Amino acid sequence: MNSIKKTMVCVAAVGAAMLATATPVVSNVTMTQGSPGRLVTITYSLTEDAVITLDVLTNATPNAETGWASIGGAAICNARGAVWRKVTSADADGQGKYTITWRPDQSWTDESGKGFNIANGCAKAVVTAYALDNTPDYMVVDISAAAQPNTQRYYPAVDFLPGSVLGQMGAITNNVAYKTSMLVMRKIMAKDVMWTMGSTQTESQRPADISEATHQVTLTNNYYIGVFEITQSQWNNTATNSGRRATYYATEASMRPMETVAMDDVRHGYQKANGTKEMDYAFLWPASPNPTSFLGILNSKTGLDFDLPSEAQWEFAARAGHGDGYWGDGSAIENADADAHLAGLGRYNQNGGKDNGSEPATDCGPINGTAIVGSYRPNDWGLYDMSGNVNECCLDWYQQNISTSRDGLGMLYGGRLNIDPMNSTYTLDGHPATESGLNGKAYVPYRGGGHLHAAKYCRPASRMTYLKPADAGKAYGFRVICRAGLR
Repeated sequence: MNSIKKTMVCVAAVGAAMLATATPVVSNVTMTQGSPGRLVTITYSLTEDAVITLDVLTNATPNAETGWASIGGAAICNARGAVWRKVTSADADGQGKYTITWRPDQSWTDESGKGFNIANGCAKAVVTAYALDNTPDYMVVDISAAAQPNTQRYYPAVDFLPGSVLGQMGAITNNVAYKTSMLVMRKIMAKDVMWTMGSTQTESQRPADISEATHQVTLTNNYYIGVFEITQSQWNNTATNSGRRATYYATEASMRPMETVAMDDVRHGYQKANGTKEMDYAFLWPASPNPTSFLGILNSKTGLDFDLPSEAQWEFAARAGHGDGYWGDGSAIENADADAHLAGLGRYNQNGGKDNGSEPATDCGPINGTAIVGSYRPNDWGLYDMSGNVNECCLDWYQQNISTSRDGLGMLYGGRLNIDPMNSTYTLDGHPATESGLNGKAYVPYRGGGHLHAAKYCRPASRMTYLKPADAGKAYGFRVICRAGLR
């Protein structure tokens, strides 16, 4: 099998740094291939700690100034060494050099399975350094039993993620590990972007009340959000506490979303009072999640700071840059009950979510009930099941009108998390959280609709409040977010 032979390095990429205390710079890049072996060795110098990614470009004309093209992320995702992660001075050799190794014959082949014979000077390595406060677009986090803290991997684009088979495209959906023992997170560039939250009369499916009133929102931070909803396997890989487990679906359950789980299981944990479980108020936001909760265990296992998204973070990601009247892939919202565009984006009650008009049987197959995550098209930011499958829990306390202030206090919500940071049992404008719900109990907002719901409840603007923090229900689950950038 032929592969790159005697390739010469040409350039190093400029680091993609923003607002860092020190901008990392890559220099002195070299790329060679052993002979007769096929191992490619890339070395480089680095001025500051950074997250490092790699690309390889080729051109038919030796030393050409234009026309260079990437061989594609799938061809180099098996590169090893000081790449796809945070690289520090501890990774350097005694001469200040960092090393990446790559076997092109294992992942870069033509349709016949043969490698490529590239002339000397017609390939170059592009080593990119990302400042620690501006990490790449995709983060992959190990949550298996063998997971170690701070070992997450970073990739610049979706096609760089390793698939189930090296070199196989469509890694997001074909790699079972991403739905069972790993989390794939997508960076959302939200900082300082002004957008319109809610819906207008152009969305004929919106409710008559003020729960979706439009208002301008500007989020203050970028963030990573899960490409998939948390699955039952991911829950069982993480939640070793006594929280609820899904009783739904006796078959093919492992890669379906976790449901029948309460917000208190996910974040707050419980304290005992008179022999009954009650929400542990010590761990309400802005406090960190209870160490015994799903999120607490996840954070301890990974060394990261996962949490639930706010309503504004969730809706911004679900819209994927599209405004009022559109699904997250840019198609029009057309019908309140059965919507043909929604049918391609997620499981809802008109495309298998219900079995003959009733809830699915516990032994239903893949075409009924919730769907294996990633079974439908993603939105335009690469996020799956933002519409349908399960309703997704948000961090706020529910309040019907978040478009303006209450009682003339003059403070617009503007996308802020609707919890008073000084007293988490109150809404942002100073009213007891119990006033936001029914029967004296706070309610939690859920977004995106679920497999039991009609199309109108799956719209990006739709807001549902059916559960208290300790309550669990079928068709209710969650996905996680994580702060973007390393400390």
